[in-house]
Amino acid sequence: MAPYGPRLVVPIDVKKKPWEQKLPLHNRWHPDIPPVAEVKTGEVFRVEMVDFSGGGITHDYTAEDIKHADPSVVHYLSGPIRVVGEDGIAAKPGDLLVVEILNLGPLPGDEWGYTATFDRENGGGFLTDHFPCATKAIWYFEGIYAYSPHIPGVRFPGLTHPGVIGTAPSMELLDIWNKRERDLEENGLQNLKLCEVLHSRPLANLPTPKGCRLGKIEDGTPEWEKIAREAARTIPGRENGGNCDIKNLSRGSKIYLPVFVDGANLSTGDMHFSQGDGEVSFCGAIEMSGFLELKCELIRGGMKEYLTPMGPTPLHVNPIFEIGPVEPRFSEWLVFEGISVDESGRQHYLDASVAYKRAVLNAIDYLSKFGYSKEQVYLLLSCCPCEGRISGIVDSPNACATLAIPTAIFDQDIRPKNNKVPVGPRIVRKPDVLKCTYDGNLPVTRNPSAST
Repeated sequence: MAPYGPRLVVPIDVKKKPWEQKLPLHNRWHPDIPPVAEVKTGEVFRVEMVDFSGGGITHDYTAEDIKHADPSVVHYLSGPIRVVGEDGIAAKPGDLLVVEILNLGPLPGDEWGYTATFDRENGGGFLTDHFPCATKAIWYFEGIYAYSPHIPGVRFPGLTHPGVIGTAPSMELLDIWNKRERDLEENGLQNLKLCEVLHSRPLANLPTPKGCRLGKIEDGTPEWEKIAREAARTIPGRENGGNCDIKNLSRGSKIYLPVFVDGANLSTGDMHFSQGDGEVSFCGAIEMSGFLELKCELIRGGMKEYLTPMGPTPLHVNPIFEIGPVEPRFSEWLVFEGISVDESGRQHYLDASVAYKRAVLNAIDYLSKFGYSKEQVYLLLSCCPCEGRISGIVDSPNACATLAIPTAIFDQDIRPKNNKVPVGPRIVRKPDVLKCTYDGNLPVTRNPSAST
């Protein structure tokens, strides 16, 4: 009798380093990274993954591993996986690769995760000018639920998903990425007003051999040296999909990815047990090791049929995502608004990033009235199933962004009432999140009207 169930194509041993795995992992995008496995369309297969740091961030109750994390190594991806049709013909440039997520979850025996903020001198986060310290909270999983001893009084179901899933770029597309991102890095400070708000974040993460892993390509060889200087970092999402961090890509979802190289060379990683819209703390989902069970189809010539280029070449396309039918059900939400006015009172013009920052800051200050530290709320809003929206983008001069928080995740009523703010029975300032000191010299933003 033929075997049932998915075929394991990329196994992971969480006790081993990324470069010690049976099939080596990679942390860059490049067309010459060779595939480690092959699947046929219609076949159900299983891909296992390390967490995005490859085990560099640990289960230890300290934030020192976050403070000194090496940003050059992320994300460790499983793959590339070559996709061929049932006729044995590989995916071709111009095809559309349909990836269906059938099942997913944490690796058995490794049912835990973490949420964190990087030190401001080492990557920071969306609110790094307010929260410069490295912090971390450990989460434990009880079936579909997560809880943390570092953020007490909260329990919620996870909407588990891969943060990174994408196809390999062609050399032409890779050159486009590197040119435009280098231009941004060199000239962005002169023309981007956003930097006045998020002024310590890197403008771009350019190719670097430091921390580079290229799968089967042996470190230190001439081939590795060449590719390592060209290969794109996995940090931003791009035309190939990549690090899109769409929290709703869970069971039953489909991703329609453009194909740029023969075989498509599908890679995935950065598994999240749960994430809030925006993943605002940057290391902000509940990061974990995990698995995906997938099935692929090919739409031959589908890029031209379904994807309209938004740029000067046919390569300037973006994936389409079909959300699955499985997600937590919440009926009551508390919604916080933000507009394009920063903490200094300065007016910005239709800047949705400023507006969303303001909405998140409003939510943090409000929830801190209920016994939480602001660091606890910051991490919570990064990983709980909250909903972010650009609610208005046309009414000059203010974009309007909103952040909706499900009230059912708390063990106390957090709605405004006509009496003193209550403090729930388990909400105390200690235990707090794990925290390091900030030893850098970058300026810190303080809101003079915020709660202490």
